[in-house]
Amino acid sequence: MNKVILLGTATAMLATAPFATASGSIDGKLYGKINVSVVNSDSGSEDTWKLNSNASRIGLKGSNQVSEGLTVFYKTEFQVEVDGDGDVFKQRNIYAGIKGQYGSLLAGKNDTPTKLAQKKIDLFNDLEGDIMKTFAGENPVSNIIAYTTPKYGNFSATYAVMPSEANNGGLSDATSYSVNYSKGDLYVAIAGNSNVVDIDLVRVDLVRVVSQFKVDAWQLGLMYQDNDTTDESGYFASAAYKIDNITYKAQYGSNENDTGGSDKTTLSLGADFKLAKNTKSFVFFTDNEESSSTKTFGLGLEHKF
Repeated sequence: MNKVILLGTATAMLATAPFATASGSIDGKLYGKINVSVVNSDSGSEDTWKLNSNASRIGLKGSNQVSEGLTVFYKTEFQVEVDGDGDVFKQRNIYAGIKGQYGSLLAGKNDTPTKLAQKKIDLFNDLEGDIMKTFAGENPVSNIIAYTTPKYGNFSATYAVMPSEANNGGLSDATSYSVNYSKGDLYVAIAGNSNVVDIDLVRVDLVRVVSQFKVDAWQLGLMYQDNDTTDESGYFASAAYKIDNITYKAQYGSNENDTGGSDKTTLSLGADFKLAKNTKSFVFFTDNEESSSTKTFGLGLEHKF
């Protein structure tokens, strides 16, 4: 049934617009982010200083209208290790797609609808306090085919399938979805993964509910997640307060194992100092705990282009 719905949607999108030849080449924009930090981590048994490249990246993205009501788009993005450790380039999200009045369809490697539903409640993304360190469902996946509906009022939805490419496998061996509501400064979403490969290569089934809202200079976020595969459940909360060019940030997460395994907690405090439109410096403290505590203090700089 999922195959029929997805392929039917794609066919409808393509059929409703004539395939006139596009004039000119597809527009492209080079973009990127350099994020480096000096950190000290203390786990009790080890005390280390490191220079980290925090998911620094470079990419090319663009789109082109091929006919009235139909646009093709693409994105190729690679992680770069500014600190010189590991491979110089590492594949991140790479996909191509089409969009029109009936929504958008993309295929390639990308974040799942469940990960995207998290929006920006993770205020220490790509640092030691990243939500990925505590909760599953935060990794991009390969072989994803995702359809996003047009916005109906304040609602939209995304459904994705991921074929395993194994012998006798199906188109929808793994699935992910999200239903989103957005109005003004309020955002709410419910999302879930079914049999999706997580960062540790374990296939997981999970459901999450996310809310984010703004009140004056405050940005507040909250997430609850239940992971049926690992019998874990927990919540994640964040708050940011902006004064002039400084944004103060705090977040806390707790993920409890219901079968007697190790619980996970994370606490992060920090501040961003805006130096220019695309440049900031930052300072942070993170305490991650799973059977033992690792405390990290860091100073960093980020520039986007």
